[in-house]
Amino acid sequence: MSIAIHPLGRVDYLPTYAAMQEFTSQRALEPTSDVPDQLWICEHSSVFTQGLAGKAEHIFMPGDIPVVQTNRGGQVTYHGPGQVVAYPLIDLKRAGYFVKEYVHRIEEAAIRTLLYFGVTGHRVAGAPGIYVRLDDPTGHAPLEQRPRKLGSDPAAQRNGSGPNLSTPIPNFTGLGKIAALGIKVSRNCTYHGMSLNVAMDLEPFTRINPCGYSGLQTVDLSTIGVAVGWAEAADVLSQKLVTYLAP
Repeated sequence: MSIAIHPLGRVDYLPTYAAMQEFTSQRALEPTSDVPDQLWICEHSSVFTQGLAGKAEHIFMPGDIPVVQTNRGGQVTYHGPGQVVAYPLIDLKRAGYFVKEYVHRIEEAAIRTLLYFGVTGHRVAGAPGIYVRLDDPTGHAPLEQRPRKLGSDPAAQRNGSGPNLSTPIPNFTGLGKIAALGIKVSRNCTYHGMSLNVAMDLEPFTRINPCGYSGLQTVDLSTIGVAVGWAEAADVLSQKLVTYLAP
C-alpha cells in the first residue's frame, strides 16, 4: 500500500498535533488494511516544541514565541516559516520494520534530499538528526564520529574495550544541524516526524539549546549557499520519504 502525500501548507502547530493524535487513535480502531499510511507536509508558524525528555533550562529566552509540551521523543526544537516539516503516519507492523530502522530511513531520506541539492548530510553517533560540515557542506569526507556497526571499531577491539559499549559524547565542532528528528510510536503507528531547514530566520534557535545541546549551531540551506524555494525542497523531501519509508 502506497503512502499518500498530504500537503497542508502553513498551519499552526497545536491543531496539527491534535489531528495527528486523532488520526493515530482512529486507525487503531479500524482494520489495518483499511487505513492507508499518510505523509503530512507542512510549514508552521513560530513555535518551540518540547519533547518528553525536555528540560526547562534548555529554553532560556522564549520571548514572544509559544512553547508547546508534546509527547514526542527528544528535547526542545524550533519550528517556523521557511522550514519543511514532515509527519509520516506509518503502520510499522504493516511496513515490516522496527523503530530503529524507521529512524534510519527518515534520516536517509533527509540525506538524499540534501544530496539532490549538492549538500552532504552526516549522521552523528548518539545525536539523531542530520548535520553538515560548516567549512565544506559539499565535501564527501566521512565524519570520524559517524555511527558504526557493532564490532567495526578496530581501535576499541585492540584496547580491549569491546565494540560500542557506550555511546560517545557528540562533538559538534565545525558542524551545523540542518534536519531534526522527533517521533512517537503508539500501537506500532508513528506520528510526529522531522524538519528540514530551508530558508528561515535562525535567530530563535539561539534562544534554546537545540535538541538539548549547548552551543549546537543550527543552519539552513540558505546559510550554506543553496538557493532553493520551500515548495521545491518540500517536494523533493516528500518523494524521498515516500521512497525510503516504503515497506
